[in-house]
Amino acid sequence: MLFQAATIVAAAGVVAASRCKPGTTSSSSTIGWETVYTATGTAAVAAAAATARTSSPTSKVKGKVFDRYVSIWFENTDYAKAIADPNFSAFAKQGITLSNFHAVTHPSEPNYISVVGGDYFGMQNDDFNQVNINVSTVFDLLDHKRISWGVYQEDMPYSGFEGQKYVNQKTGANDYVRKHNPAVIFDSVAHFEDRLSQIKNLSLIDVAKSQFHQDLKADKLPQWMFITPNMTSDAHDATITYAGNWLNLFLTPLLKDKNFMQNTLVLITFDENSGYALKNKILSIALGDAVPQHLAGTTDDSFYNHYTELSTVEANWDLPTLGRWDVGANVLQFVAQQTGDKVRKWDPSYNFEAKYFYNQSYAGPFNTKGGLHEYPAPNLELDHSASGRKILDSIKKTWRGSKNPTYYRDAIEVNDGLNPPAGYAV
Repeated sequence: MLFQAATIVAAAGVVAASRCKPGTTSSSSTIGWETVYTATGTAAVAAAAATARTSSPTSKVKGKVFDRYVSIWFENTDYAKAIADPNFSAFAKQGITLSNFHAVTHPSEPNYISVVGGDYFGMQNDDFNQVNINVSTVFDLLDHKRISWGVYQEDMPYSGFEGQKYVNQKTGANDYVRKHNPAVIFDSVAHFEDRLSQIKNLSLIDVAKSQFHQDLKADKLPQWMFITPNMTSDAHDATITYAGNWLNLFLTPLLKDKNFMQNTLVLITFDENSGYALKNKILSIALGDAVPQHLAGTTDDSFYNHYTELSTVEANWDLPTLGRWDVGANVLQFVAQQTGDKVRKWDPSYNFEAKYFYNQSYAGPFNTKGGLHEYPAPNLELDHSASGRKILDSIKKTWRGSKNPTYYRDAIEVNDGLNPPAGYAV
């Protein structure tokens, strides 16, 4: 398998990385590559922001159930505590409470990359990680069908910023952090300027400079969106009450805005719970004008996890798959009823209640505690999955003939660190 690494060099307030020049179409060749810099110092950020490219592609691809998908992530809160908050509870009454939704591990970063990459590749840290350019993501699937997408990060200093973090310049508080930006962690995104230009800023303090609100006003929001509040707004560095108030201020006006509500499905969710003592269950709520009115205030206790976001989007737009954990993940039930997907229950032989807690990662290329470090290959046999959706052709071309092991199955029973895939114990 072809492997390309980007070297991280921290010096003089910048991080060096390699990126394809505009117009370069091949992600498997070093021809036409240049060195660019991600600013981390205040002066360097200001200089980089002046030339950073921002783009807002739009599309109108009809989905089977929804035409726009918006995922909003919060942090580190147990299910019971989250649902008890008045604001989160109020949003639950407007939609479907997904009462059996699980994170896939701890800490934050592996959960964030799982939702776009179909795995966390053994990650059990929040380091400056870069996923191999040969690993495809949901962005490849969306681009294949010409479905517009955008990633909005509260208080990110400029579009396509690749730095580890950016603090509040007045208070020193944590604002933007790379570990909560799933797109930029994948080299298949970060090596292309046009893709970086779709990773943009959001602000509730300075709406005039908020790329999200500019796109909203111009009716240029994409069809697929991932939204991350800053480290205070998402409950990481503040209370769930603060996060609930932020969500109310941000989302409530949008639910009445015709430029946002266009047969839209919003998923409010969390990256993980607060610790390792409990099963890693998190609050998730599906709402929006794509959710049938008769389901408002109801509960769905089907088993879901972060890979459900991938499978649901794939089912809705009849996208190809990544050939990873996305293939077997349950599609949200109200969507599955219209796409023909079967919502499965856990096989009792796996003993879910007693054995699976999703609090530890299995081994992989990003696991610093040891074990097998090879990238798992997509399971190309999943081209014949029960859903009938095929693996993206470029993925099959890239990985065909790879000697790397694979462990993905057409099943909802996903491994965790206590029950690792064969050969991937830590």
